[in-house]
Amino acid sequence: MKNFKKIAVVFLLFVAASSFVNAQSKVAHIDVQKLLADMPEMKSAEAELKKLSETYQADIQAAATELRNKYEQYQSEAASKTKEENDKRALELQGQEKNIGEAQQNAQQELQKKQADLFGPISEKAKMAIEKVAAQLGFDYVIDAQAGGGLIVAKGKDILSEVKVELGF
Repeated sequence: MKNFKKIAVVFLLFVAASSFVNAQSKVAHIDVQKLLADMPEMKSAEAELKKLSETYQADIQAAATELRNKYEQYQSEAASKTKEENDKRALELQGQEKNIGEAQQNAQQELQKKQADLFGPISEKAKMAIEKVAAQLGFDYVIDAQAGGGLIVAKGKDILSEVKVELGF
């Protein structure tokens, strides 16, 4: 009976130790930012955003240059104009300046909306691939290993390469 108790205790300790080891191996990590940066779709989305940003910036710059030229013209002609004409011109310049400010705000909002429209599906695709690989490899948890995140030690399995294979690159 004593031997049976010893065997039972040893067996229970072995099972407990085995399940503790298994619990530790069910955590993986991945640098999501690196994954997203390496995705071809992200590169084309960033290029599209850059092109749109440059277009908005060129339009705003052209309007600012036009405003600056009018301001200089009105300054040089101010002495030869009446007070009413100068006041009217000042209001015109203020209106143009306000329009440029509104155009900058609208451009920023449009860029943010476009970024969300472009990056949303890409992020979702990456998330689905991470979930699929984690399920295939038997991981219960996948932690984002991005620098400055909550991960302190990265001794677990890094599944970045498997997720890239899942995404086809």
